[in-house]
Amino acid sequence: MGKKTVKTQEGDAAAKETKAVAAGTEATATKAAGAARRKAKHVQEGKVYVNATYNNTVVTVTDTTGNVLAWASAGSLGFSGPKKATPFASSKVIAAITEKIQASGPKDISVIVKGIGSGRDSAIRSLINNGFNILSIKDATPVPHNGPRPPKTRRV
Repeated sequence: MGKKTVKTQEGDAAAKETKAVAAGTEATATKAAGAARRKAKHVQEGKVYVNATYNNTVVTVTDTTGNVLAWASAGSLGFSGPKKATPFASSKVIAAITEKIQASGPKDISVIVKGIGSGRDSAIRSLINNGFNILSIKDATPVPHNGPRPPKTRRV
């Protein structure tokens, strides 16, 4: 959408147009200040959460307190359908994460793996190959424990 001005007289239109231009430069100045304010801080240690399901692989990198630094998934990289759950897609997700956090991200990481997909082993190997120092690996896959009591059988 462009800048809208109402032309009533020659002098008024020029004054309104200069106000609109000044407001536009002010908006871009505040956007630039916001981008400078959001500069990423350097983090020494962090956690990497790998969620490998049958359908996708999602990797999230956080600092030690849990604030998200970067994330990526096989679907967000352009893989579709059953290709999202492959070990190749998982290694590409780790490569994308490494590229996102190479300047400010952690080098010493703890890995928390969740799920039973085929990308979990590939993700850990890719983390090692991309220069991360793995401090610990934890498996947080939920395990069923027979759950609640089933409903009564239906009588007809």
